Amino acid sequence: MAHMSAKDHPNNAPGIPMVYPPWFENIQVKYVNPALKPIARYLPGTATIEHRGRKSGKPYRTIVTTYRKGNRLSIALGHGKTDWVKNVLAAGEADVHYTRRKLHITNPRILPAGSPDGSDAQGLPWLVRVQLRRMAVLVADID
Repeated sequence: MAHMSAKDHPNNAPGIPMVYPPWFENIQVKYVNPALKPIARYLPGTATIEHRGRKSGKPYRTIVTTYRKGNRLSIALGHGKTDWVKNVLAAGEADVHYTRRKLHITNPRILPAGSPDGSDAQGLPWLVRVQLRRMAVLVADID
């Protein structure tokens, strides 16, 4: 995949822009994630989200940065509409693993980039609302 721009990348979807350049995505997937996976759940704000392939049913774990406010969990989607996002949306649920606890999330939905401060965006943590200006955010309810 020679120098593809973020706007041409398959993860770039309407309202769910791929904010990070593909070269960063490739480095992260190839080197950073495998190195972080064993320790990700010990890093502050970092968790692994467990999801299943839509066709294969194969279990996957992806490193994410989560923000919690009340009974809602949000994850900024700087990489666009990736496979883990599609898997969680299709399943309608997922498990999020932290150091000492596991949360079950349901009703996942996407707030498109630039969503107004009304609707679902209003109750989000400040840092997520700032990111929402440029990137989409996955929001889910904590069971």
